[in-house]
Amino acid sequence: MQKILIIILLVDSVLLIASILLQQKGTGLSGVFGGSSTSYLTRRGAEKFLVIFTVFAGAVFVISAFLMLFLK
Repeated sequence: MQKILIIILLVDSVLLIASILLQQKGTGLSGVFGGSSTSYLTRRGAEKFLVIFTVFAGAVFVISAFLMLFLK
């Protein structure tokens, strides 16, 4: 059981890192230096899927980490 949880944690951590890095960054301070100040209030399409997937991958990571802690 512990080997399965380790594999789940490894695969999930790689997917979580990839999904976080794929998300677009916000405008931040670019509006101060002449960048566009338009912002979207809703997420659509692939961006919405990526956010939901990131939340799901994070939840799976936390649950599997707690299971590893308690099932030793």
